[in-house]
Amino acid sequence: MAKYSMGIDFGTLSGRAVIADIETGKEIATSVCEYAHGIMSEEIPCGKKLPKDYALQHPKDYLDVLYFITKDCIKKADIDSNDIIGVGVDFTAATLLPVTEDGTPLCFMDEYKENPHAYVKLWKHHAAQKEADEINALAKAEGEEWLGQYGGIISSEWQFPKILEILREDENLYNHTARFTEAGDWIVRVLTGAACQSVCTTGFKGMWNEKSGYPSKEFFKKLDPRLENIVGTKISADINLLSQTAGYITKEASEKTGIPEGTPVAPAIIDAHAAIPALGITKPGELLMIIGTSTCHILLGDKAINIPGISGYVKDGIIDGLYAYEAGQASVGDSFEWFVSNCIPQSYTLEAEEKNVNIHTLLRQKAKLLPPGSNGLIALDWFNGNRTPYVNGSLKGMISGLNLGTKPEEIYRALIEATAYGTRRIIEIYEENGIVIKRLYATGGIAEKDEMLMQIYADVTGKEIFLSDTAFGCAYGSAVLGSVNQNGYATIFEAAEKMKKIKDFSYKPNSENKKAYDKVYAEYKELSEYFARK
Repeated sequence: MAKYSMGIDFGTLSGRAVIADIETGKEIATSVCEYAHGIMSEEIPCGKKLPKDYALQHPKDYLDVLYFITKDCIKKADIDSNDIIGVGVDFTAATLLPVTEDGTPLCFMDEYKENPHAYVKLWKHHAAQKEADEINALAKAEGEEWLGQYGGIISSEWQFPKILEILREDENLYNHTARFTEAGDWIVRVLTGAACQSVCTTGFKGMWNEKSGYPSKEFFKKLDPRLENIVGTKISADINLLSQTAGYITKEASEKTGIPEGTPVAPAIIDAHAAIPALGITKPGELLMIIGTSTCHILLGDKAINIPGISGYVKDGIIDGLYAYEAGQASVGDSFEWFVSNCIPQSYTLEAEEKNVNIHTLLRQKAKLLPPGSNGLIALDWFNGNRTPYVNGSLKGMISGLNLGTKPEEIYRALIEATAYGTRRIIEIYEENGIVIKRLYATGGIAEKDEMLMQIYADVTGKEIFLSDTAFGCAYGSAVLGSVNQNGYATIFEAAEKMKKIKDFSYKPNSENKKAYDKVYAEYKELSEYFARK
């Protein structure tokens, strides 16, 4: 009898589900559904306008998507659902949600449905930058050792800046919040009834580590006296390892998802991190780029090293016994989409229609004909702020070298090259601090579809890049994690080795292009340092 696991992936704009055979790794069925409200950056459903730098979501979208993709995936798979032996869940992070004691989102309540702070604060919500600055200043002044784990800077995207923002702007809502929870942990609670807290999301986005736990009560009191006892009340102090079972599908969840009651569910993992087991990455020195709306650079290591500018490292954060390191770029696919949505002349739109291709395809066709360096253009890839190495959501993107003869495809290629330079800088930061990158992998929708981009990345970094053999890397990785329980594999090492999916070809760097890019990259670094320190 075949055994299957289900992976459920909640991304920035949509959710995906995969059912995989745990013996062969074959993807039996997939399902995708977009969030009805998308990203709310202008207004919430009642029409109330939002301030600058807001990025909210509606938790009802998560439930609607969850119930659709699980049932749809099981239907497409045409299997006996009782053969599903486990479920894994991943989610973007930090994606913060205030809930009541029973887990009800505050925005579901009439009292708070017109209050922006009652909704989900998506990872790209950057309105808490001043709160992040305040946390950083206090941590540095107090000599807090845990700050080094996070590259010396806490990001506005993380949990506590968002919580502090709520406290400062709406103390009433803060007081009525029983728990601030990551959306991934909330979905696990919806499925199992268990209010568990994942080591992955907590370690990377919650200022927690396995040795000292959270910052001290004294630190929180100095930050704001009202935060003194937040840990153990509004934030759980109980952390679940990914190798543990978070809980089991409840009767109610079974009726709504089609997943049999009693099926084990793994703790939630950050979406990008879930792709690590999907590619069978289980050794130190292996780095994975998850390229999409943004890019995460996840690296496994066998020791703890404080590295300036990275997002952090967590022991057992993905693979038992190893440290998982995270760095990243806040805008990759986002910047390409911004350009296409705002800067394309009508003649290009008409040409794309005549050729029956989308505008991205047309621009790539034209951009492929350009030399490295986009005919003198250089961009800074900060169109949604910077994660690594400057950890500043307020930094802005830039394009240098424009003239009246500049064509759209030159700008498009320069934006792609900028993201490749940002990735090269991250690789250098890892290696400058003693972690040798032995192998480079890539996954995500852009890595799957854009051959030109991947070749540019190989040329800019000078490294061979191996690709995931699934278009659903995060969901599939969650399925791998979901297979680790009493019904499936004993360890993540077994599951990852058995179920890994890697293509049989790779992108190899072109030596001549590498030489050309080395010169442009030096200018990119100089521009970065100048504008980041302004």
